[in-house]
Amino acid sequence: MGRVAVASFIGTTIEFFDFYAYGLAAALVLNKAFFPELDPVTGTLAAFSTYAVAFVSRPLGAALFGHFGDRVGRKTILIVSLLLMGGSTFLVGLLPGYASWGIAAPVVLVVLRFIQGIGLGGEWGGAALLATEHAPPGKRGFYAMFPQLGPAVGFILANLSFLGARLAMPQDQFVAWGWRIPFIASAVLILIGLYIRVRIAETPVFRRALARQEAASTVNRVPLLRLFRAQPGALLLGAGVMMIQYTLFYTSTTYLLSYGTRILGIGEITMLVIVLLAVVVLGLATAASSILSDRVGRRRLLVISAAVAIGWALLIFPLVDSGNLFLVWLALAGCLCLMGLSFGPMGAFLPELFPTRYRYSGAALSYSLGGVLGGALPPIIAVQLQANLGSWSIGIYIAIVAVISLGSVLALPETREVDLDAEVADEKFR
Repeated sequence: MGRVAVASFIGTTIEFFDFYAYGLAAALVLNKAFFPELDPVTGTLAAFSTYAVAFVSRPLGAALFGHFGDRVGRKTILIVSLLLMGGSTFLVGLLPGYASWGIAAPVVLVVLRFIQGIGLGGEWGGAALLATEHAPPGKRGFYAMFPQLGPAVGFILANLSFLGARLAMPQDQFVAWGWRIPFIASAVLILIGLYIRVRIAETPVFRRALARQEAASTVNRVPLLRLFRAQPGALLLGAGVMMIQYTLFYTSTTYLLSYGTRILGIGEITMLVIVLLAVVVLGLATAASSILSDRVGRRRLLVISAAVAIGWALLIFPLVDSGNLFLVWLALAGCLCLMGLSFGPMGAFLPELFPTRYRYSGAALSYSLGGVLGGALPPIIAVQLQANLGSWSIGIYIAIVAVISLGSVLALPETREVDLDAEVADEKFR
């Protein structure tokens, strides 16, 4: 179980490092490197639009990798997703800017970002299943904590790499080439992740399914179709639960990073440090809620965090707009604390909603669809709301997303006692 925990943790850490490095670059420099012909607001919007492309492709990756993950196993697919994500990230670091390639540069950037999303769409579901399907009874929440810690640790590493590059050189050099260092250096992390993942075994739950010839039989030729027929409600409600988690995270770590530097005039280094310290809170909250979910259940924690997020959403921008650095940190830390409290249980909650024969497809697609609605749209919508209505309207938008997530989790049952070997989902999970 120690090797499984490390394999699920390091894979999601590396993949999210790659993913978040792009988000930081989008907030800080991509508008200058790839969209210099546009005015600042439009350039920022274009940079965040390329950022959103990966969220759109994530469901495609979830469907693709989920299909093969449900038919041939979790381990092989996790290796492929790591290579796909890592290769596209490395190439972003080598991609010439607008000054060298003209319009071709942002076009290729969008293609690489699309491929990034496909890789990440297959990563999380497999990592979560790797942990939960290996876990002993009563410990699924605890072991699912390890892939759930990947986003926090991956972001911290990405943030530190950007902070280090920014501190090591003048701003003009950072904009010119320094921002590429984290992307190129990610190749080392990919090699480490591959070494660890090739040494793990297939999950025992999937091996038992193979023994019953469920996952590899002709009956399971297209797991996604079985998912759509058997549990469309669970699929969409699971995505709804994920929405507020994505919205809180990407609003605080991506949009507010840009907002703090561009609108409030806070220095880039200062904002990177503030975001870094806030993400530490995310990691602590994720660990605590994952462990606690084995005792009190997943659903209770999800309800509490979504309900509190409704009120907190209205406080975010009054705190940030104060310009006080502590209050700015408090706003971000509050968002990420609530995100962690709800994100921790999801590593077990989503896999527990679906039976083995299409569990990879169901968990990965729910997770990724939630990302389209909760991760891709908020930075883009926030830029438009800020420009047209003011920052207060962004808080209203986040509160509405929290209401949707609260309704979604209330419509789903508790999953803590679910038998992962069950051949079909209970009627209440449909």
